[in-house]
Amino acid sequence: MKIFLKFILLFMTGAALAQPYPSKAVRMMVAFPPGGPVDIIARLVAPKMSEILGQPVVVENKVGASGNLATSELAKAAPDGYTLLAHSSAYAVNPSLFSNAGYDPERDILPVVVVASQANIILVNAEFPARTLDELRKQAQSQKLAFASPGTGTTPHLTAENLFHVRWKADITHVPFKGAGPAVAGLLGGQPPIGCMAGSGPMSNIKAGKLRALAVSSAKRLPQLPEVPTLNELGYPNMEDYTWVGIFLPAGTPRDIAERLNAAVLKAMQAPDLKQRLDTLAFEPTAQPLAETAAYVRSEIAKWREVVKETGAKAD
Repeated sequence: MKIFLKFILLFMTGAALAQPYPSKAVRMMVAFPPGGPVDIIARLVAPKMSEILGQPVVVENKVGASGNLATSELAKAAPDGYTLLAHSSAYAVNPSLFSNAGYDPERDILPVVVVASQANIILVNAEFPARTLDELRKQAQSQKLAFASPGTGTTPHLTAENLFHVRWKADITHVPFKGAGPAVAGLLGGQPPIGCMAGSGPMSNIKAGKLRALAVSSAKRLPQLPEVPTLNELGYPNMEDYTWVGIFLPAGTPRDIAERLNAAVLKAMQAPDLKQRLDTLAFEPTAQPLAETAAYVRSEIAKWREVVKETGAKAD
């Protein structure tokens, strides 16, 4: 009888292991609060992934430590494909910026796909007396100012550090917020009146005239803001910086599962309604296969390591 029971148990265990992936809901942690580019992308892509995978992809905001809280949790999660992380390019910055980010991007995490990217925007509250970037530079030379970012270690933070502190040699204090949504709210209230953030967060308020965009960090002007010059046009070369949104798995996740998730996102990105929504929000789709994704993320880790070193930026 005992032998029979063991046989049944082994059979049931084998059957469970043989179930095709995914056989239950997939959890996608979002490293930042609602309202910012990471949350926007996660909530646009997750329903499409659910349709393609045949199982719910449940989005959960897991906020803290500039994204490190969620990333550390992912690094410890079971590598079975049921825990994902949506994170920004801060994922590539934080290991250099923090003395202990809580994860090793090369050892602990597997990049699945970089879904989309967008330029960072230097902007001010519409009531602030600077209509051009040069006018802001002159203001910074004559008075004490502060700027908002979505958080320490985000690429908007470092774009601003590079411009204000390295290029201008200006003493503009960094005010980190817990995500783009809170940063936009602070900027709208003039606390502080200057900011740098990725396009999707402030775009509706720029269009409404409540915020004024002074420059963008892209190679070309944004179609959504054709009147706003690039930093390169304004005499600041080598400042093509982007905030990107990626999806990650714990290291050790089987290759076929990572391939399945990558393929699901690539297919989702072909949906016309998703393409239109991304364009409206100034996102550029960037999804590529696994190998290209891994190479890009490695290059971003190296790039931002140098920027952190050059700017002297530290975790606040």
